Amino acid sequence: MSAGKKGSAIFSGFRALGLYSNHLAHMLRFHKKHREFYVLTAVGQCFHAYNVKKLGIVAVSNALPEDISSLAADRMLVYAAYGKLISAFAKNKEVVHTYTGHQADVHLLLPFGDHLISVDKDNAVIIWDVESEDTYLQISYDKASFEVSYALLMDSECTATSITLKVCVYTTPAVDVVGVGLASGRIIIHNIRFDETLMKFQQDWGPVTALSFRTDGHPIMASGSPIGHIGLWDLEEKKLVSQMWDAHTTAIAGLTFLQNEPYGFVLFVWIFDVAGGDGRLLRHRTGHSAPPTKIQHNDQSGINILSAGQDGTLQSFSTVHERFNKSLGHGTLNKTRAKKKGVTHDTAKLPAITTFASETARQSDWDGIIACHRGFLVTTTWNYQKGSIGAHKLEPERFNKNRSLNFHATAVDITSCGNFAVIALSSGHIDVYNMQSGFHRGHFGKDKAHAGPVRGVSVDALNQLTVSVGADRLLKIWRFKSKELLHTHSLPAAPASSLLHRDSGMLAIALDDFTVHILDMETRRAVRRFSGHRGQINDMTFSPDGRWLITASMDCAIRTWDLPSGSLVDCFLVDAAAVSLSMSPTGNFLTSSHVDGLGIYLWSNSTLCSMVSLRPLPADYEPTVIMLPGTCPNTEEEEVLDADSSEMLEYISPAQLDEHLVTLSLLPDSRWKNLLHLDIIKKKNKPKEPPKLPKAAPFFIPTIPGLVPQFALPTTPSEDQVNALDIVNLGVLAQKSTFYLQLENALDNNSYEEPVKLLRELGPSAIETELRALSPDMGGEVRVMQSFLKMISSILQSKRDFDLAQAYLALFLKLHLRFIADQPELMEEAESVSAHLEETWMSMQTLLNQNICLLSYIKSALL
Repeated sequence: MSAGKKGSAIFSGFRALGLYSNHLAHMLRFHKKHREFYVLTAVGQCFHAYNVKKLGIVAVSNALPEDISSLAADRMLVYAAYGKLISAFAKNKEVVHTYTGHQADVHLLLPFGDHLISVDKDNAVIIWDVESEDTYLQISYDKASFEVSYALLMDSECTATSITLKVCVYTTPAVDVVGVGLASGRIIIHNIRFDETLMKFQQDWGPVTALSFRTDGHPIMASGSPIGHIGLWDLEEKKLVSQMWDAHTTAIAGLTFLQNEPYGFVLFVWIFDVAGGDGRLLRHRTGHSAPPTKIQHNDQSGINILSAGQDGTLQSFSTVHERFNKSLGHGTLNKTRAKKKGVTHDTAKLPAITTFASETARQSDWDGIIACHRGFLVTTTWNYQKGSIGAHKLEPERFNKNRSLNFHATAVDITSCGNFAVIALSSGHIDVYNMQSGFHRGHFGKDKAHAGPVRGVSVDALNQLTVSVGADRLLKIWRFKSKELLHTHSLPAAPASSLLHRDSGMLAIALDDFTVHILDMETRRAVRRFSGHRGQINDMTFSPDGRWLITASMDCAIRTWDLPSGSLVDCFLVDAAAVSLSMSPTGNFLTSSHVDGLGIYLWSNSTLCSMVSLRPLPADYEPTVIMLPGTCPNTEEEEVLDADSSEMLEYISPAQLDEHLVTLSLLPDSRWKNLLHLDIIKKKNKPKEPPKLPKAAPFFIPTIPGLVPQFALPTTPSEDQVNALDIVNLGVLAQKSTFYLQLENALDNNSYEEPVKLLRELGPSAIETELRALSPDMGGEVRVMQSFLKMISSILQSKRDFDLAQAYLALFLKLHLRFIADQPELMEEAESVSAHLEETWMSMQTLLNQNICLLSYIKSALL
């Protein structure tokens, strides 16, 4: 990519994981043809459609220029408001109508029949004709008197409820009766036809955020709260009958009962078939309620992604389907107590996970994940298959469980066998634990491994070496089994983190001066240094083959470094800085999480499906911003990448890179390699006997005259007749071939390009025939044979088609060696060819010896 190109040459946005809804209430639709309910949720600049039966995503809309501020739907279209505009989507995908006319941001939508009602922040109400996009009616209310906060459609009329308080209004199964939820927590059941209040309830959990009524014959109303609780109210007995505590960890934005079904929906599907009116969780889709802090692929398939969030949970997201997602729960010091009291009331719950390591080698036998918690000395193990926190809480005994000490775990790693965990502490200690038993198995260093906090620790693929980096600006390599120190390397600045690629033995170290150093574990020397970031480096990841190092920093840049060439080959910016990166083991996706973002974003690797030219970026390259996947596709970037691909396809390599280089013909081996063995090949392929054609029966079968009819036998020609037919003089029919004529012309103009071009197009048998025809015995001449040798000399002097020259010369000598020895002119030309051949070979042999010597030195010398 040149400086004028935009976007990323390697990565393109694919999709976002873990985003299911935002603060807007969901919308429910019933598809008459499918006889199935669908729910719509707004996610940023687009909306998702899920089927309620399996809660699987069925469609994602095209992205809008801004975040959706209101969502509504009827039986045909989905309406989304963004800013001052409204768009109508067909088939949950494409925009078919756009309504313009509001002077302020739209925050309410209500479709009815062939019309659509929209309300903006200035209290302007517009009724639109859906098909023509024309304004049917416009009403403006004085904002100083009241604010339109909700619009409601009754069975026979449309009613807009306008109150100064923040309210939510919902219809009940009874005609002309609505439920009104107030910010004070009061719920009013009101008959609007007679303007009569039927009953009142008081919710103790704060403002009423959602209301819904069962329509399957049970007089039950459900109310939502800002703290995630759901209350169930009996409208006949006028009392609270049940409470669903901690249904959500955050505020409930919407709550809906399915029509004539005992199902309640808040993106958690609850079925109300329990005695006493309670609901039990049937299906759910949930992501992080706080931004992720660390992501990592769990296994070699690249399907499951582990994610630790600031909400304290550890979750697994599948790139195949949402039904394979699972939550491993919240960290706690007492698992049994947490089950009884719940996460919200658990006094022993742990803070958010800062970093973790996973290994699948023994995850079916014992825990395979170990995690560090913010500000805590204790590290926890997790079991992926059980989907819960593990059996061990690993804490060093040297501190006697003194919580007042300001020490905490900073880095962890698990050996490739899955048997041991290495834990680094801010005190400078590095401990080893057994993952099966949780027992302490030693520590590195006599007292401490480092004089300051340890910033990174890694174990190689064979459990031979352990490498650690600390705030004391030292990198230390230890023997894993004996815990002895083998090597110490000084760093130019304090390290922030480290990452080891086990297959290649390359260790990446991010320093506080915003540079990245690459250390070769075999030679124990720094082999690369990358600079260019303008902020703290948050995370790094290697490509599966170890060729690329991808880094993310607080300057919102994601950079790709090519280790063999030591150059920057790709760079792009994002709206929010990436805090964690992970490259899938298959190399098809790059996964990222970002500051203040709840989702996990997938970037597809374009080099796997198309030709991408990766050239070092210039020093003055200015990267451009790419929208995060699932928000807005960057069509301009795709056009640039297509243009780059077309340029590469039009590139034609020259026939010879340099006139001093020996160049081969690139013809298939079958065209020249077997020229010396054609006689053997023909002998092997010769049939044992010629094919016999069936004798054609005559139309009238001849008979012998006589009284008894007899058929006449066919007569065979005599031996003399056969010999007379075989002896035919074909000498007068001999003609000169095109190749022969071109060699004759080359004697005069001294240009041998045409005969060489002709030979390249011929097959082995045709080449042998042409070379045999050069002999005087076959109608040729000595001067034409001399011209052929001059052609070989010209090929050797041009250093092109070197392999063809060798093959043609070898066949020519095999056919005419004795005749050449008797002709002085041919002998003189053959000696000239031999001199050119020896000179070319000596030049090639010198270059080969130099390369062999250099390779031997690189393999044996210690750099």
